[in-house]
Amino acid sequence: MNATFFIGLRIVFGVFLIIFGSNKFFHFMPAGQMSEAAMNYFSALMSTNTINIIALVEIVAGISLLINKFASLMMLILFIISINAILFHAFLEPSSIGFALVLLLLNITMLYAYKDRYKDILRP
Repeated sequence: MNATFFIGLRIVFGVFLIIFGSNKFFHFMPAGQMSEAAMNYFSALMSTNTINIIALVEIVAGISLLINKFASLMMLILFIISINAILFHAFLEPSSIGFALVLLLLNITMLYAYKDRYKDILRP
């Protein structure tokens, strides 16, 4: 992968994660309407403070990408959140799946960019 493209993508993804992670704390972007099932799920995440952990992981992953320290590890951890976001939107809120798809595609691209760092854990 082209080094300049990778650096640009890493910075864009880092900023994306910091903004959306911070939004979970400060609510500066409107949430929009949700179905009752989605609202129940989201309420459960909020009442157990799980949403704060997700936000913290997103912010730390974003900072990690911006400073390029432990970014390959954070991409593995963030992949779990990306899959959960896709499943949430696919089954409970399909109309707003766009940002979740962007998150997943950026995450997969970054995992591919760091593929050399995963060789030891993928070896049989």
